[in-house]
Amino acid sequence: MKIAIVGATGVIGQRIAAEALRRGHQVTAVARDPGKVTGTDAQFTAVQGDALDAESMAGAVRGADAVVSAVGPGHTGAQPDSMVLDHARALIAGAKAAGVRRVLAVGGAGSLEVAPGVQLVDTPEFPAAWKGIALAHRDVLELWRGPEAAELEWTYASPAALIEPGERTGTFRTGNDTLLTDAQGNSRISAEDFAVAVVDELEQQRHVRSRFTVAY
Repeated sequence: MKIAIVGATGVIGQRIAAEALRRGHQVTAVARDPGKVTGTDAQFTAVQGDALDAESMAGAVRGADAVVSAVGPGHTGAQPDSMVLDHARALIAGAKAAGVRRVLAVGGAGSLEVAPGVQLVDTPEFPAAWKGIALAHRDVLELWRGPEAAELEWTYASPAALIEPGERTGTFRTGNDTLLTDAQGNSRISAEDFAVAVVDELEQQRHVRSRFTVAY
């Protein structure tokens, strides 16, 4: 499979690229400055692309079988709350223009439910410093669910409440719109195992036009 990854230099994007290469897929890293992207695998290339520009996205992902968006605020220099929505719009328009139907967007955990009708971002314990970006990611999910992305075979992937570099175990649980927690009430996943789940989804297509989440 030819996979274009927007945000392939970030913590999550790097690991998705590595997991895809591990399985023999061709990976194209889309970056503002492809000269800063390093990789020695013969199946790995880098191209220039502006994550906030639809025409640039179309040119960068054209010819791919699937596109993964792992873009975070640090990749664009834009205000984080507005950037994630602007990027989603550019990606949707760019993918449609390029004729790429399969798109997987890495989102946030804030819009996962912790009780019927209650999302994590709306709980009193949710950190105030993260609320703006969490609400923006929630808006992005609604954009994917709306008519603008209706012709795309999209998937929205929400990690656990805590995601950080760690071990690749290949053992985790998946769910849909509810926050997954362990017996102690913790919700966590390593970036490595989240990458496994993302590439699993690209290969197996179990959550087309829906959201899934991953946690231990």
